[in-house]
Amino acid sequence: LTLSQISNASRLLAQFVGPSVVNVRTNRGRGQGQGSGVIVDADGYIITNYHVVYGVDTAEVQLSDGRRGAASVIGRDALVDVAVLKTELGDLIPAEWGDSDELAVGEMVWALGSPFGLQKSITFGILSAKERRGINSPRNSIYQEFLQTDAAVNPGNSGGPLVNAEGQVIGINTAIIGESYQGISFS
Repeated sequence: LTLSQISNASRLLAQFVGPSVVNVRTNRGRGQGQGSGVIVDADGYIITNYHVVYGVDTAEVQLSDGRRGAASVIGRDALVDVAVLKTELGDLIPAEWGDSDELAVGEMVWALGSPFGLQKSITFGILSAKERRGINSPRNSIYQEFLQTDAAVNPGNSGGPLVNAEGQVIGINTAIIGESYQGISFS
């Protein structure tokens, strides 16, 4: 694999998956929260982390094309740190699902989202480990089969997709060790 092939793959993935990634903002009274999400259905369903929308019933989502709109929190599971949002914005482009069980350690993966509110961000790395257990994830999730990657993930990436080389969602970016990226992240 040449560097130009890797560069081309990253460019194509950003174009392919980027329209399915949203920025998520919340107002909790004591301040604003932010994270990312991924459109999974053209009818307006968005997956994010529970900890991104903890304590709120609605959020604002911003699409990659700049449109903003309200999204209702219609499903939440604190124990696995996943939430489902629903927006009425139209002309949505859902992401494709992949199968994380088919991944092998060492494969390249890409993380998309809005780290520190910087929308349309994409990073890549390798799948460092599978079925990583004992991770102190946000809200002390009981789900303990994380994918470990060295793709740069920071606060604000939470809820965004981790994708394989085909641009298919194989994980939801959930946790890091420390306050910012230190070479280890979990999806």
